[in-house]
Amino acid sequence: MKQFLTALFLLVCIVNSVAQNYDEAKVPAYVLPEIFTTSAGQGVKSRKAWEDVRRPEILKLFEDNIYGQMPKDYDSIRYTLKNEDKAAMNGKARLKDVAVQVFRNKKSIQINLLLFVPNNAKKPSPVFVLINNRGKDNTDPTRKIKSGFWPAEMVIDSGYAVAAFHVSDLAPDNKETYMNGVLQLYPEHLKADNGMRAIGAWAWGASRVMDYFENDKDIDVKNVIVVGHSRGGKASLWAAAQDQRFAVCVTNCSGNTGAALARRQFGERITRINTTFPHWFNNNYKKFNDKENELPVDQHMLIALIAPRPLYATNASKDLWADPTGTFLALKKAEEVYALYGMKSKLPANPPGINVPVPKPPLAYHNREGEHDLTAYDWGNFIKLMRSRP
Repeated sequence: MKQFLTALFLLVCIVNSVAQNYDEAKVPAYVLPEIFTTSAGQGVKSRKAWEDVRRPEILKLFEDNIYGQMPKDYDSIRYTLKNEDKAAMNGKARLKDVAVQVFRNKKSIQINLLLFVPNNAKKPSPVFVLINNRGKDNTDPTRKIKSGFWPAEMVIDSGYAVAAFHVSDLAPDNKETYMNGVLQLYPEHLKADNGMRAIGAWAWGASRVMDYFENDKDIDVKNVIVVGHSRGGKASLWAAAQDQRFAVCVTNCSGNTGAALARRQFGERITRINTTFPHWFNNNYKKFNDKENELPVDQHMLIALIAPRPLYATNASKDLWADPTGTFLALKKAEEVYALYGMKSKLPANPPGINVPVPKPPLAYHNREGEHDLTAYDWGNFIKLMRSRP
């Protein structure tokens, strides 16, 4: 029996390994959905037609087929300063530990927001806010533990505020318990095939943090940069697509259903996501398991929804799972929407080399040497993007 189980385990591993393609020669032929053709077959040639007709249509296609509807209603929201240190980071920053409480139908959830603001700021500060999907020690408010995943000191020294909240406050990243958060406020979504799930809940949380920033006089609400890594990078894209108050979006190593094209069927695929992480996306997404070409959208269209705001997408050389080439191609295809706004992309015709960043708006990209991670190298280039904005 033991030998049988061992053989079965090895067979499953082999099947799973074979199912993922890492060979460019095996990428199938594909045709991407046209950004500028409506579902009725009408061409879109103006910014007004894009904003009034095609953009809302694409947004709804993503809602219904992948990320789920984004609830907009709640009864009230309350902000409480739980803790404050006006001389954090050896006097360089002011720490605010804030509880963001959202109420609906006599229930509530609490988002715990950490925020450092530079003390030498002469005016409200732009802020990087991280959707943290890793351990909470990566965003240690005491700064006894420091991590390249959230190099708060680097950001403060560069003149920006830096914030973070953890995904577990909104939806635990677990298929058995993900509903124990925001979805307690919106139980109707659990019954709907196009209802919000975990990724949508994290993006919803980013918007509630944005609500708080609008009430903090130390923050420049016109310059809020939402940042996410991996599954958090999927959420940062969805947050920025849904909520146009975010001035800049950063998506780091986000892969399939993040910044990479699904139709390339390279690395991470829809079936693998929906099998391993069935709580991330809505029920309708499972209809496209092994059927990427039947999707009415692809990720170049999600990136297009962020136009004309800057977007920075990244990859890592040893992280083929997140499809660096597919990410770059999605950015290139979205250039045409930025062109509607008179914005010319600085991206080269072909993917740049390893550690050859292009941190220029409106579409920035780099492929860093190394593993699937968020590092100080990445953050340094995000700061360069901000400094190069007009």
